Amino acid sequence: MKVRLLSSSDGVGGAARAAFRLYKSLRKLGSDQVDVRFQVLRKITSDCSVLAPISKLAKGWPYVRNALGGSLQSLQKTANASLHSSSWLPGTLADKLNSCSDQLLHMHWIQEEMLSIEAIGRLRKPLIWTLHDCWAFSGSEHYPNGLDDFRYVEGYFAKNRPAWNRGIDLDRWCWQRKRRHWLNPIHLICPSNWLASCVSQSALMAAWPISVIPNAIPVHLYTPWPKLLARRIFDLPSSSNLILFGAMHGGHDPRKGWDLLEHALGILISTQPNIVAVVFGQDEPLLPPRLGLPIRYVGHLADDQSLAMLYSACDVMVVPSRIDNLPQTATELRAVGCQ
Repeated sequence: MKVRLLSSSDGVGGAARAAFRLYKSLRKLGSDQVDVRFQVLRKITSDCSVLAPISKLAKGWPYVRNALGGSLQSLQKTANASLHSSSWLPGTLADKLNSCSDQLLHMHWIQEEMLSIEAIGRLRKPLIWTLHDCWAFSGSEHYPNGLDDFRYVEGYFAKNRPAWNRGIDLDRWCWQRKRRHWLNPIHLICPSNWLASCVSQSALMAAWPISVIPNAIPVHLYTPWPKLLARRIFDLPSSSNLILFGAMHGGHDPRKGWDLLEHALGILISTQPNIVAVVFGQDEPLLPPRLGLPIRYVGHLADDQSLAMLYSACDVMVVPSRIDNLPQTATELRAVGCQ
């Protein structure tokens, strides 16, 4: 069987990493079982088998499309800090996919104007769609604005537009376009039971077929390292209790729960004085936050071995998100024995 995976990138963000890991696993099966291709807008990895734009113009065009597509979002003023995508620019990718020899298309995170809503509806190949957030069954937003935002359940109508939404109701416009153009149900893959539950409650996709399949983890890479050795490599204190969490620049988005973590750390340091916070995914900012405890920054880690080593160095990791679709860090760290 010839299969083509579609993703806006092969290495930026959790969705891209999950898609690339699946691609690598399928390739190991050999072409006699599955002939798999991986098509992206922006190529990040050094894997020469990934299909991506080649010329300078072709490489730059996705950035232009993304900027043009995103410019529309300024017409809607919303308190929802999550990413919004209207996916409205026309393109030729759908026609190319319909005419290619692949027998199955497997879509992943395809925003950044990779495929418009209308183009997805024009695809005539058998489809599978792995959802990495809530965009597919919502409006233009990728996550609802908190646990009490049920517009994706009720449908997007003028009467239920929230008070914190001003300007053109792009969420309603996108949802209506999806309902109008997505007439044939697509088999959906949800990495978490929570996301599958959201889909099954949604006004748009409640009747679509759903399977829950967690994101694949390369467990041969996520194995425990000796704790003291890992701490020495990252220059972390050997005798302290290390609490690991991701980049703090997500503090502007309530969904990420930074305020919950900040409050919890304030309580913890009053009873556990020998604690050091370890932050990955960002370098030390010019004005570090004052948490009342030492903070070590280890920067961006791009490879699995470094992440496995960092997880092994720490005693516990905190993922404080209020709403999230099974962050891979939460499963990676358990594979190496971090709590």
